[in-house]
Amino acid sequence: MFVSADDGCRLNVIPGGPGSVPMVLSNSLGTDHSLWDFQVAAFSRQHAVWCYDTRGHGESDKPHGDYSIDRLGKDLVSIIDAIGAGPVDLCGVSIGGMTALWVALHAPDRVRRVVLANTAAQIGDAGMWSARINTVRTDGPGALADATIARWFTPEFRAVRPEVVARFHSTLAQSDADGYAGCCAALRDADLRALASRVACPALVVTGRHDPATPPAQGRWLSEQIPGARLVELDAAHLANVERSNEFNAAVLNFTIGK
Repeated sequence: MFVSADDGCRLNVIPGGPGSVPMVLSNSLGTDHSLWDFQVAAFSRQHAVWCYDTRGHGESDKPHGDYSIDRLGKDLVSIIDAIGAGPVDLCGVSIGGMTALWVALHAPDRVRRVVLANTAAQIGDAGMWSARINTVRTDGPGALADATIARWFTPEFRAVRPEVVARFHSTLAQSDADGYAGCCAALRDADLRALASRVACPALVVTGRHDPATPPAQGRWLSEQIPGARLVELDAAHLANVERSNEFNAAVLNFTIGK
């Protein structure tokens, strides 16, 4: 199904199942809703799981130009409102985690609990993102694929699960240049550090011990800022939900359903 954001951008949403607790999952830069293939079955035992393609990704529209974290957050609010789910559990990885953080801060009535995975209140710096935008607009996302995969997965995982790595490499390499660059601009300009302590809902922060993109120190800082937040560190790189899916799933379900 498609949900239209307030600016008319169509967002591809995968409807949830029969679970009793609504959950919306927000993907990382250069992936799509299939990022959550390792979670949907496990989460659906208790949750009505809704996945979507972030603006600029997958089957969602890909407007030209810079996006902002406010824009991505409003997209997610539009989805929550469209599915009529009431307060939901949010779970996001990387830019998806920052988007979930924005919603927890700016639309707290829409959020029951939030999982912030392999993310930070500020990711990278302006120079890094500007250089990446230039590369993508000149040579396409495929030019970044090899280096990005090395950040996403540890060498050990790449060696034992090459078929999984190849699938993510292909998704990234075939990403839309406008959509990828637009989200890079959102990350370039986003800084939620001054607001993080205002998160009022229960929060779980998940980090990867070997994550070079959002190092564990950034996740620890975020968990220290959010009152009462839990912290889980996994033996993984940036896509911990894929590399350590069983442990990730257990941590999230313990947080969202457990006592």
